[in-house]
Amino acid sequence: MFSLSEGELRREVKNCVTLCPPGPNVLLLLVKPSEFTEENRQTLKFILSLFGQDAFEYSMIIMTHPWEEMRVPVDELLKDCGGRHYRMSEENRGSLMEKIEETANKNNKTPPPVSEHIKPALNLVLCGRRGAGKTSAAKAILGQTELVSNSSECVKHQGEVCGRWVSLVELPALYGEPQEAVMEESFRCISLCDPEGVHAFILVLPVGPLSDEDKGELEAIQNTFSSAVNDFTMILFTVESDPTAPAFVNFLEDKKDLQELCESCRGRYVVLNINDKKQIPELLDGVEKMRVAESRFFTKDMFTKAQMKKVVEQES
Repeated sequence: MFSLSEGELRREVKNCVTLCPPGPNVLLLLVKPSEFTEENRQTLKFILSLFGQDAFEYSMIIMTHPWEEMRVPVDELLKDCGGRHYRMSEENRGSLMEKIEETANKNNKTPPPVSEHIKPALNLVLCGRRGAGKTSAAKAILGQTELVSNSSECVKHQGEVCGRWVSLVELPALYGEPQEAVMEESFRCISLCDPEGVHAFILVLPVGPLSDEDKGELEAIQNTFSSAVNDFTMILFTVESDPTAPAFVNFLEDKKDLQELCESCRGRYVVLNINDKKQIPELLDGVEKMRVAESRFFTKDMFTKAQMKKVVEQES
């Protein structure tokens, strides 16, 4: 199931439940400890969320291969499942069935219903100048402190956030880069959000005046993706302390360039404390409102048309 698209996953889970009405009593998670990664764990969490919010209470790990050393992702998954597991190396079918029955009986209630109102996945692109804090923002949004980024290439991260699957693509800074590299990474960025497209471009800016590099990056983004990108952009101002403090509440006052930038994005912005991350639900709600209001997304086709239009204008 790990290789399926989000839409295919939903169909498979629904089909699975219809084959064992009114729903599964126990979910057996087959894991090869030596190859189980944190990314696998995040994907598995999303898959289980499709069975319902209490799915972990009905889950048990089956270790399919020897488990010699403790791996953090496996350890975390064990915690999620309340420590319930069985090792295939035991070769004790009776013991396996006892543990399955214990898991089923422990809950002593109807199996979890599959949600009919699963929130749709979101494809987000984090953009901004070098040093704007895109990687810190990605870590805060996904809650994954071990993320590794590349300053010169697009990097895609994924995980479950507030009950929905989120894909985050970090777009490297475009300002000052050769045109060929700009085009290559921009196209790759959009391609990583296939087939649906980009639901929102998240422009990451530290709270404070716009620097010349910020302005250069904004111009590069506009030139590359066209002015249509404004319809899909939300600004994420980042701070490292309480964003409701007086110093931040009115930070837009007397900063005409920031006000104009916010207006160009229809006033869509969030101030995020990257340490306590309490504003993440507000950010996702804002993106969801954009997704519903626009009812369209920034696709490879839109990107290609923007490039064709630019070529025609240059020739003219």
